Amino acid sequence: MDDQHGVLMDAINELRLALVRGSGHERICELLDQFIEFTRMHFWSEEQLMEQTGFAGLDEHRAEHHRMLAEILQAAHRLQYGETLHLRPLLCQLHDGFLEHIEQVDQEYGPWLRERGIC
Repeated sequence: MDDQHGVLMDAINELRLALVRGSGHERICELLDQFIEFTRMHFWSEEQLMEQTGFAGLDEHRAEHHRMLAEILQAAHRLQYGETLHLRPLLCQLHDGFLEHIEQVDQEYGPWLRERGIC
């Protein structure tokens, strides 16, 4: 999971670099779509691991994943359909939101998995 967390942060940084470099709308949308797909895969992987090990906090964790993904999808939809969207605040929100999720919410299942020899 930690490797996937690194990839998520790299994807956010790639979006930031594309914005700084003045990449076009199409490239930004492409990178955001890639980020969304990897986020979906990562969330699914986490949830499967928690489900397989009987983690008691799965429902709450899944609900947080749905909330985060809904926010990202809403922003992507607005961007793809030409609505004004300020990307810098969005990228800061993604970065800070994922860091908070990794450092706080994900830490709740780490000890559980370690006790079961998973990580």
